[in-house]
Amino acid sequence: MSVLVYVENADGKFKKSIFEVVSYAKAVADQLNTNLTAISIGEVNTDDLSNLGKFGASKVLNVSNEKLKTFVNQAYASIIADAAKSENCSVIVLTNSFTGKGLAPRIAVKLQAGLADSAVELPDTSNGKFIVKKTAFSGKAFAFIELTSAIKIIAVNPNSYQVIENGASASVENFDSKAGESDFKTMVQEIVRATDKVSLPEAEIVVSAGRGMKGPENWGIIEELADVLGAATACSKPVSDAGWRPHEEHVGQTGIAVSPHLYIAIGISGAIQHLAGVSSSKVIVVINKDPEAPFFKVADYGMVGDAFEIVPKLTAAIKAYKLQA
Repeated sequence: MSVLVYVENADGKFKKSIFEVVSYAKAVADQLNTNLTAISIGEVNTDDLSNLGKFGASKVLNVSNEKLKTFVNQAYASIIADAAKSENCSVIVLTNSFTGKGLAPRIAVKLQAGLADSAVELPDTSNGKFIVKKTAFSGKAFAFIELTSAIKIIAVNPNSYQVIENGASASVENFDSKAGESDFKTMVQEIVRATDKVSLPEAEIVVSAGRGMKGPENWGIIEELADVLGAATACSKPVSDAGWRPHEEHVGQTGIAVSPHLYIAIGISGAIQHLAGVSSSKVIVVINKDPEAPFFKVADYGMVGDAFEIVPKLTAAIKAYKLQA
């Protein structure tokens, strides 16, 4: 019984979260004393597929045809389920991305498998059990889920596991799936990506701002700080609702949940709905002129003051530090 990991791509390229999930799946395979197989769907360079061996995959199944160039939820689920059966896999691992959140439950139904989504640690396989730690209640708590089914599926949160290289290479094989016409009844006509921005769900650093910025014309200092840090930009719900920033930048309970290594909140009071979407951040820094802002209660570091004075000075200090490094 082996482990299978699905490696999604964006326009033929793998993001860092894929190397994380392959490293995670390899660790699971080592726990179970078995091998790791990866499956890729879509147009990806053969060398990039082979390089997945550096992160633990011993073999990569490649599925590529014209109908699968863009993501088709039901078809991709059928293909991954077929691969799991073909490889006699007991564990299937995916990244808990937008795509993974759609695929994982469908694969679970097809394989009658138990599912643990939003996983943040390796499973505990001691005492013959299989227990997965995951986030719960919009990231405000953790839950420990025991999977007792013969086949188990884990969807891993981005930035929850380190990338580990072992220097190996993987063999690449074409995989002929039996996806039927019924799997293509709903098709994605077009995917528009913000190619010039760091992806919010996968960002290691996020610079976020709220109504304290007073208007969209002041967002330049936020973008400059994000650029210096190599960070993604985000905003609170009132900001996106007002049209100051695009809705795809809204983080919070009703927006995108993020778990970066560093989350910088500027001019955001810290309503519970916003905190629910950012509470998984490793370090939270808050800049706000209101010392009673709720965000300070959960912050690791806080600065009380005017953002229009603090942020430019912070950006300048980081630039100076980089020049010295």
